[in-house]
Amino acid sequence: MNPNDIPKMLKHINRKLFQRAPKAYPHNLAGKHIIITGTTPGSIGFETAKTLATWGARITITGRTNTQNIVEQLKEALKPTGKQLYIQGHDLDITQPESVTAFATWYKQEQSENLDILINNAGIHLDLLSQWQQPKLTSDGFEIHWRTNYLGTHHLTHALLPLLKNAGKNNGDARVINVVSHLHTRGKNTELFNGISPYDSWQAYSNSKLAAVHHAFALQHHFAAEFNLQGYALHPGAIFTNIAHKGLDGNALIQKIRNFFAPLEALFLLTPEQGAQTSIHCAATPELAGGQYYERCTLGELNPEARHLETTLNLWQQTEAWCQKLTETAQENSDKPQHA
Repeated sequence: MNPNDIPKMLKHINRKLFQRAPKAYPHNLAGKHIIITGTTPGSIGFETAKTLATWGARITITGRTNTQNIVEQLKEALKPTGKQLYIQGHDLDITQPESVTAFATWYKQEQSENLDILINNAGIHLDLLSQWQQPKLTSDGFEIHWRTNYLGTHHLTHALLPLLKNAGKNNGDARVINVVSHLHTRGKNTELFNGISPYDSWQAYSNSKLAAVHHAFALQHHFAAEFNLQGYALHPGAIFTNIAHKGLDGNALIQKIRNFFAPLEALFLLTPEQGAQTSIHCAATPELAGGQYYERCTLGELNPEARHLETTLNLWQQTEAWCQKLTETAQENSDKPQHA
């Protein structure tokens, strides 16, 4: 970890020990259709789904695999409420264009094009010990944090954008909520286009989250006035979840040490339920201002680079062109004759 991040870490520890945990106020979400990505048990996505379902929303969750098992776990966890709940799920790997296309097609068939809120919660933070000397690339050649946290998020939103615009027009309120990180404050606009040299996985993660903030603000710029579609970015807090376990893959000794100190770590970090509160706040609070960055259910400290409109629009234009190419390729493949 960069030594410059230590003051921020201490700030979060102070908040955990001496300040109230964030809490979103309940609202009636009956009739709202919400998609939440990245909902494995023990995650903030899982807790977000639990709460929004009990508030009356029709919830669709995603996971990379075995999503139906997650649906059953959610229903089992909410059984004591005695409420009639609507929860469905579908597998989704946001790093695979075919998976994004298949999910969007399935959702449109299931919900007749109703989508009020998209919560882009899925994301990764790998190589926490900064051992990578070179970027780890996905199958289509992108740095893995950039491909997952930004490009995948943008592609999924692109695929579902017509549904969101319809909801905003018809219902007066549609939202896209990007779960980012306070580490977006380390992100640099120049590196969004020119890359990082020398490579640093923490900087790559920070840049991917800064790009996701730009994405939320671009949605606000392009669609808020005409379609009542708002874009939000948020930091969920420093949370005790399984993301650190994934980030330490391949470091068995460090994982054992972390497991030993896990009870102490939990004292300083928010629980997944507490970490979900800002996502819930952005999804459910009526007339909440879009085009903003939230933390602990209130406005947060934003990287000034995220307010550079030229960068926001350039990044949007370039990524939309990439998404359009993916769409055209998918259409070409679907038009090819299938051989037995």
